Amino acid sequence: MPMIPSRKSPSAKPRSQAEADTAFSQAFVTAASELAGGMPKRSTWSITDWDALWRELSERRFDRTHKQADQPQSDEWANRAHEFQAKVCRRWEKPDSSRDFLLTQIDGDTTVLDIGSGPGAWSLLASKTAKRVTALDPSPSMLAILKHIITEQGIDNIDTVQAAWPGAKVAQHDLSFCSHAMYMTPHLPAFIQAMNAVTRRRCFFLMRAPVLDGPMAIASQRVWGHPHDSNNFIIAYNILIEMGIYANVLMEDTGAWGGWKHDSLQDAMVEIKRRLGIPDPSEHDAFLERLLRERLTEKDGRWHWPPSVRSALLYWDVVH
Repeated sequence: MPMIPSRKSPSAKPRSQAEADTAFSQAFVTAASELAGGMPKRSTWSITDWDALWRELSERRFDRTHKQADQPQSDEWANRAHEFQAKVCRRWEKPDSSRDFLLTQIDGDTTVLDIGSGPGAWSLLASKTAKRVTALDPSPSMLAILKHIITEQGIDNIDTVQAAWPGAKVAQHDLSFCSHAMYMTPHLPAFIQAMNAVTRRRCFFLMRAPVLDGPMAIASQRVWGHPHDSNNFIIAYNILIEMGIYANVLMEDTGAWGGWKHDSLQDAMVEIKRRLGIPDPSEHDAFLERLLRERLTEKDGRWHWPPSVRSALLYWDVVH
């Protein structure tokens, strides 16, 4: 697999802003080239510890979503579950190759485990064909939405389990599926091993596949020394290979998504710094503001991010 530069301490910086910009541009262009398939040209570069990088990003995300709250809730989705459900419904109005492919894997004899089911979009989809579906999620608020839909529509082949993964006790299923619910787990290999242990046939991951020249990737390269602002398909795929799992990949064929919108450039600055976990003010402010001005588009009084993410469906057969 391609290699990226070894991660550096954010405090390690060139002597001047001009030197910093030049060093960053050279490093990012070279990194992007190598990630795209080129061979490393410098002996000072090393193979990335993908598991360590995953843990680092997971812990940073946890800090951002939990420790910054004045009173962390036992159910982090308590006030956001319905908003998330509405967002999923809007997204599912469009065709999706991942949904189409999953349905080809299910028949009337198939049992499906939906890990991190949320309000149950994937469970509901699978239930139309599957013999039985287990929707597992740690959030009571998310499962409450799914239970309401189950009752309202008279669905009789979905079971709900309130529990976190890994660690939950469930029966064997033919297929195990997880859509974007793996990012918070600090140890992805344990997550995958637990999936394999309860799966008879095939496991599925649906994950973010960010472009490497998007604003967040460039900002992360500048601040952290690598283009990954959060856990994603690239990191997970390398971890799978290190586990001896050579997963198949189906890239979403409907193009990139993820274009955020902000009322002001300052709001965009707040968001990018929040996602990167850096203080205000910081030594990177001038660079980040220039990056946002160059890459965001002002339209109808709002600042629009370019779509920079696709979905990747990873799937592998389980061998016991």
